Amino acid sequence: MRNVTPDNITDTFLSYFGDDTDPRLLEIMTSLVRHLHQFARETELTHDEWNKGLELLRWAGDVTDDERNEFVLLSDVLGLSSLIDMIHSSEQGTSSSVLGPFHISNPPAKDNGADLSGEHKGETILVTGQVKDPDGHPIADATIDIWQTAPNGLYSSQDPEQDTYSFHALFTSDENGHYRFTTVRPVSYTVPTDGPVGTLLDATGRHPWRPSHLHYIVKAEGYKTLVTEVFPDDDPYLDEDTVFGVRSDLVMSYQPQSADSFPAEGYELSGKVSSDYSRVDFDLILARDSD
Repeated sequence: MRNVTPDNITDTFLSYFGDDTDPRLLEIMTSLVRHLHQFARETELTHDEWNKGLELLRWAGDVTDDERNEFVLLSDVLGLSSLIDMIHSSEQGTSSSVLGPFHISNPPAKDNGADLSGEHKGETILVTGQVKDPDGHPIADATIDIWQTAPNGLYSSQDPEQDTYSFHALFTSDENGHYRFTTVRPVSYTVPTDGPVGTLLDATGRHPWRPSHLHYIVKAEGYKTLVTEVFPDDDPYLDEDTVFGVRSDLVMSYQPQSADSFPAEGYELSGKVSSDYSRVDFDLILARDSD
Protein backbone atom coordinates (compact mmCIF):
# COMPACT_ATOMS: atom_id res chain seq x y z
CA MET A 1 0.00 0.00 0.00
CA ARG A 2 1.60 3.24 -1.16
CA ASN A 3 -1.17 5.62 -0.17
CA VAL A 4 -1.54 4.98 3.57
CA THR A 5 -3.93 7.44 5.23
CA PRO A 6 -5.43 7.90 8.71
CA ASP A 7 -8.60 6.29 7.40
CA ASN A 8 -7.07 3.17 5.86
CA ILE A 9 -3.99 2.46 8.01
CA THR A 10 -5.88 0.07 10.30
CA ASP A 11 -7.18 -2.09 7.47
CA THR A 12 -3.80 -1.87 5.77
CA PHE A 13 -2.06 -3.15 8.89
CA LEU A 14 -4.51 -6.04 9.18
CA SER A 15 -4.06 -6.98 5.52
CA TYR A 16 -0.39 -7.74 6.21
CA PHE A 17 -1.18 -10.80 8.34
CA GLY A 18 -0.26 -14.12 6.76
CA ASP A 19 -2.84 -16.81 6.00
CA ASP A 20 -1.29 -19.15 8.58
CA THR A 21 -1.71 -16.71 11.49
CA ASP A 22 -3.23 -18.41 14.52
CA PRO A 23 -6.97 -17.52 14.51
CA ARG A 24 -7.01 -16.45 18.15
CA LEU A 25 -3.91 -14.28 17.69
CA LEU A 26 -5.55 -12.71 14.64
CA GLU A 27 -8.72 -11.99 16.64
CA ILE A 28 -6.79 -10.38 19.51
CA MET A 29 -4.47 -8.34 17.29
CA THR A 30 -7.35 -7.15 15.11
CA SER A 31 -9.26 -5.83 18.11
CA LEU A 32 -6.15 -4.42 19.79
CA VAL A 33 -5.01 -2.43 16.76
CA ARG A 34 -8.50 -1.20 15.90
CA HIS A 35 -8.87 0.16 19.45
CA LEU A 36 -5.34 1.61 19.54
CA HIS A 37 -5.73 3.40 16.23
CA GLN A 38 -9.18 4.70 17.15
CA PHE A 39 -7.81 5.91 20.50
CA ALA A 40 -5.11 7.90 18.69
CA ARG A 41 -7.66 9.38 16.30
CA GLU A 42 -10.20 10.29 19.00
CA THR A 43 -7.63 11.99 21.25
CA GLU A 44 -5.55 13.40 18.38
CA LEU A 45 -2.55 12.05 20.24
CA THR A 46 0.52 14.28 19.89
CA HIS A 47 4.09 13.15 19.35
CA ASP A 48 5.02 14.39 22.83
CA GLU A 49 2.17 12.46 24.47
CA TRP A 50 3.03 9.34 22.49
CA ASN A 51 6.66 9.59 23.56
CA LYS A 52 5.65 10.03 27.20
CA GLY A 53 3.64 6.82 26.96
CA LEU A 54 6.60 4.96 25.50
CA GLU A 55 8.85 6.39 28.21
CA LEU A 56 6.45 5.14 30.89
CA LEU A 57 6.63 1.63 29.43
CA ARG A 58 10.44 1.81 29.21
CA TRP A 59 10.58 2.92 32.84
CA ALA A 60 8.30 0.05 33.86
CA GLY A 61 10.75 -2.32 32.21
CA ASP A 62 13.70 -0.74 33.99
CA VAL A 63 12.22 -1.21 37.48
CA THR A 64 10.87 -4.72 36.84
CA ASP A 65 12.94 -7.55 38.28
CA ASP A 66 12.45 -10.95 39.93
CA GLU A 67 10.92 -9.32 43.02
CA ARG A 68 8.79 -6.63 41.37
CA ASN A 69 6.75 -6.59 38.17
CA GLU A 70 5.74 -3.02 37.37
CA PHE A 71 3.77 -4.16 34.32
CA VAL A 72 1.52 -6.29 36.55
CA LEU A 73 1.09 -3.32 38.89
CA LEU A 74 0.26 -1.05 35.94
CA SER A 75 -2.34 -3.56 34.77
CA ASP A 76 -3.73 -3.64 38.32
CA VAL A 77 -4.16 0.13 38.78
CA LEU A 78 -5.69 0.48 35.31
CA GLY A 79 -8.35 -2.06 36.28
CA LEU A 80 -7.33 -4.48 33.53
CA SER A 81 -6.28 -7.26 35.91
CA SER A 82 -9.58 -7.11 37.77
CA LEU A 83 -11.61 -6.90 34.56
CA ILE A 84 -10.00 -10.08 33.24
CA ASP A 85 -10.63 -11.75 36.61
CA MET A 86 -14.31 -10.77 36.52
CA ILE A 87 -14.76 -11.86 32.89
CA HIS A 88 -13.52 -15.34 33.75
CA SER A 89 -14.77 -15.66 37.33
CA SER A 90 -17.28 -18.49 37.62
CA GLU A 91 -20.74 -17.65 38.90
CA GLN A 92 -20.75 -21.05 40.59
CA GLY A 93 -17.96 -20.26 43.04
CA THR A 94 -16.34 -17.63 45.21
CA SER A 95 -15.33 -14.58 43.18
CA SER A 96 -11.75 -14.38 42.01
CA SER A 97 -9.60 -11.33 42.61
CA VAL A 98 -6.17 -10.07 41.63
CA LEU A 99 -3.10 -12.18 42.35
CA GLY A 100 -0.93 -9.12 42.84
CA PRO A 101 2.83 -8.91 42.32
CA PHE A 102 3.98 -10.28 45.70
CA HIS A 103 3.05 -13.97 45.68
CA ILE A 104 5.93 -16.38 46.36
CA SER A 105 5.76 -19.89 44.93
CA ASN A 106 6.25 -23.07 46.95
CA PRO A 107 5.30 -21.78 50.42
CA PRO A 108 5.97 -24.11 53.36
CA ALA A 109 3.28 -26.66 54.14
CA LYS A 110 1.77 -26.21 57.59
CA ASP A 111 -0.73 -28.17 59.66
CA ASN A 112 -4.18 -26.79 60.23
CA GLY A 113 -4.10 -24.60 63.32
CA ALA A 114 -0.58 -23.30 62.67
CA ASP A 115 0.33 -19.72 63.49
CA LEU A 116 1.81 -17.43 60.82
CA SER A 117 2.78 -14.48 62.99
CA GLY A 118 6.18 -15.69 64.17
CA GLU A 119 7.86 -12.86 66.09
CA HIS A 120 5.60 -10.16 64.63
CA LYS A 121 3.33 -8.29 67.01
CA GLY A 122 -0.25 -7.31 66.29
CA GLU A 123 -3.85 -8.24 66.93
CA THR A 124 -4.24 -12.01 66.78
CA ILE A 125 -6.88 -13.25 64.35
CA LEU A 126 -8.18 -16.78 64.15
CA VAL A 127 -9.20 -17.68 60.59
CA THR A 128 -11.35 -20.68 59.87
CA GLY A 129 -13.61 -21.86 57.09
CA GLN A 130 -14.63 -24.68 54.81
CA VAL A 131 -13.82 -25.44 51.19
CA LYS A 132 -17.00 -26.52 49.42
CA ASP A 133 -18.37 -27.36 45.99
CA PRO A 134 -21.23 -25.32 44.44
CA ASP A 135 -23.77 -27.66 46.07
CA GLY A 136 -22.35 -27.08 49.54
CA HIS A 137 -20.54 -30.39 49.88
CA PRO A 138 -17.14 -30.26 51.59
CA ILE A 139 -13.98 -30.71 49.53
CA ALA A 140 -11.27 -32.63 51.34
CA ASP A 141 -7.55 -32.34 50.50
CA ALA A 142 -7.84 -28.94 48.85
CA THR A 143 -4.62 -26.95 49.08
CA ILE A 144 -4.96 -23.40 50.39
CA ASP A 145 -2.04 -21.08 49.70
CA ILE A 146 -2.22 -18.13 52.12
CA TRP A 147 -0.16 -14.94 52.20
CA GLN A 148 -0.45 -11.42 53.57
CA THR A 149 1.44 -8.30 54.61
CA ALA A 150 3.31 -8.00 57.86
CA PRO A 151 2.08 -5.38 60.37
CA ASN A 152 4.44 -2.84 58.75
CA GLY A 153 2.41 -3.05 55.52
CA LEU A 154 5.10 -4.90 53.57
CA TYR A 155 5.16 -8.35 52.01
CA SER A 156 8.21 -10.47 52.67
CA SER A 157 9.42 -9.99 49.08
CA GLN A 158 9.52 -6.22 49.73
CA ASP A 159 11.14 -6.33 53.14
CA PRO A 160 14.71 -7.53 53.73
CA GLU A 161 13.99 -7.72 57.46
CA GLN A 162 11.45 -10.52 56.93
CA ASP A 163 12.17 -14.18 56.20
CA THR A 164 11.46 -15.22 52.62
CA TYR A 165 8.27 -17.05 53.55
CA SER A 166 7.13 -14.77 56.35
CA PHE A 167 3.31 -14.78 56.42
CA HIS A 168 3.16 -17.44 53.69
CA ALA A 169 1.83 -20.96 54.22
CA LEU A 170 0.19 -23.86 52.42
CA PHE A 171 -2.67 -25.61 54.22
CA THR A 172 -4.70 -28.66 53.24
CA SER A 173 -8.39 -28.95 54.03
CA ASP A 174 -9.33 -31.85 56.33
CA GLU A 175 -11.79 -34.64 55.62
CA ASN A 176 -14.68 -32.20 56.20
CA GLY A 177 -13.18 -29.49 54.03
CA HIS A 178 -12.16 -27.31 56.97
CA TYR A 179 -9.05 -25.16 57.23
CA ARG A 180 -7.87 -23.02 60.13
CA PHE A 181 -4.90 -20.94 61.21
CA THR A 182 -3.93 -17.91 63.26
CA THR A 183 -1.99 -14.83 62.26
CA VAL A 184 -1.85 -11.14 63.05
CA ARG A 185 -4.31 -8.81 61.43
CA PRO A 186 -3.03 -7.55 58.06
CA VAL A 187 -3.07 -3.79 57.49
CA SER A 188 -3.98 -1.41 54.69
CA TYR A 189 -0.96 -0.53 52.58
CA THR A 190 0.12 1.45 49.54
CA VAL A 191 1.23 -0.06 46.27
CA PRO A 192 4.80 0.94 45.29
CA THR A 193 4.82 4.59 44.24
CA ASP A 194 8.51 5.08 43.42
CA GLY A 195 8.07 4.07 39.77
CA PRO A 196 5.87 4.86 36.79
CA VAL A 197 2.71 3.60 38.50
CA GLY A 198 3.21 6.09 41.33
CA THR A 199 3.76 8.90 38.82
CA LEU A 200 0.59 7.93 36.97
CA LEU A 201 -1.47 7.79 40.17
CA ASP A 202 -0.16 11.18 41.27
CA ALA A 203 -0.85 12.75 37.87
CA THR A 204 -4.46 11.56 37.95
CA GLY A 205 -5.15 12.55 41.56
CA ARG A 206 -5.49 8.97 42.78
CA HIS A 207 -4.29 7.52 46.08
CA PRO A 208 -2.17 4.34 46.16
CA TRP A 209 -3.96 2.56 49.03
CA ARG A 210 -5.28 -0.98 49.16
CA PRO A 211 -7.63 -2.23 51.88
CA SER A 212 -6.14 -4.87 54.15
CA HIS A 213 -6.72 -8.44 53.01
CA LEU A 214 -5.72 -12.08 53.10
CA HIS A 215 -4.67 -13.70 49.81
CA TYR A 216 -5.83 -17.20 48.82
CA ILE A 217 -5.00 -19.64 46.05
CA VAL A 218 -7.20 -22.71 46.45
CA LYS A 219 -6.74 -25.87 44.38
CA ALA A 220 -8.53 -29.21 44.34
CA GLU A 221 -8.68 -32.00 41.80
CA GLY A 222 -11.71 -31.63 39.52
CA TYR A 223 -12.21 -27.95 40.36
CA LYS A 224 -11.07 -24.65 38.91
CA THR A 225 -8.24 -22.99 40.77
CA LEU A 226 -9.45 -20.01 42.80
CA VAL A 227 -7.21 -16.96 43.16
CA THR A 228 -8.81 -14.43 45.47
CA GLU A 229 -8.56 -12.04 48.43
CA VAL A 230 -10.70 -11.52 51.52
CA PHE A 231 -11.33 -8.02 52.92
CA PRO A 232 -12.64 -6.81 56.31
CA ASP A 233 -15.84 -4.77 56.27
CA ASP A 234 -14.37 -2.04 58.50
CA ASP A 235 -11.39 -1.09 56.31
CA PRO A 236 -11.41 2.60 55.29
CA TYR A 237 -10.31 1.76 51.72
CA LEU A 238 -12.86 -0.96 51.09
CA ASP A 239 -14.81 1.19 48.61
CA GLU A 240 -11.78 2.70 46.85
CA ASP A 241 -9.24 -0.08 46.37
CA THR A 242 -6.66 1.31 43.96
CA VAL A 243 -6.47 -2.02 42.09
CA PHE A 244 -10.25 -2.66 42.06
CA GLY A 245 -9.97 -6.05 43.79
CA VAL A 246 -12.97 -5.91 46.14
CA ARG A 247 -16.11 -7.97 45.41
CA SER A 248 -19.17 -8.07 47.63
CA ASP A 249 -18.82 -11.79 48.41
CA LEU A 250 -15.19 -11.30 49.45
CA VAL A 251 -16.04 -8.98 52.34
CA MET A 252 -15.92 -10.56 55.80
CA SER A 253 -16.13 -9.37 59.40
CA TYR A 254 -13.64 -9.55 62.24
CA GLN A 255 -15.62 -10.80 65.24
CA PRO A 256 -14.08 -9.66 68.58
CA GLN A 257 -13.48 -12.48 71.06
CA SER A 258 -12.32 -12.59 74.65
CA ALA A 259 -9.00 -14.25 75.41
CA ASP A 260 -10.63 -16.96 77.50
CA SER A 261 -12.70 -18.11 74.50
CA PHE A 262 -9.67 -19.13 72.44
CA PRO A 263 -9.87 -22.86 71.63
CA ALA A 264 -8.09 -24.97 74.21
CA GLU A 265 -6.71 -27.30 71.56
CA GLY A 266 -6.25 -27.59 67.81
CA TYR A 267 -4.14 -24.46 67.36
CA GLU A 268 -0.47 -23.71 67.77
CA LEU A 269 -1.47 -20.83 70.04
CA SER A 270 -3.86 -22.88 72.19
CA GLY A 271 -3.11 -22.07 75.82
CA LYS A 272 -0.91 -19.12 74.84
CA VAL A 273 -3.42 -16.35 74.06
CA SER A 274 -3.70 -13.84 76.90
CA SER A 275 -5.29 -10.91 75.03
CA ASP A 276 -8.57 -10.47 73.21
CA TYR A 277 -8.49 -11.56 69.59
CA SER A 278 -10.75 -11.56 66.53
CA ARG A 279 -12.23 -14.42 64.59
CA VAL A 280 -12.86 -14.70 60.84
CA ASP A 281 -15.10 -17.37 59.36
CA PHE A 282 -14.85 -17.53 55.59
CA ASP A 283 -15.94 -20.40 53.37
CA LEU A 284 -14.51 -20.91 49.90
CA ILE A 285 -16.62 -22.32 47.06
CA LEU A 286 -14.80 -23.90 44.14
CA ALA A 287 -16.40 -24.15 40.70
CA ARG A 288 -16.15 -27.49 38.94
CA ASP A 289 -13.80 -27.74 35.98
CA SER A 290 -16.78 -28.36 33.71
CA ASP A 291 -18.65 -25.18 34.81
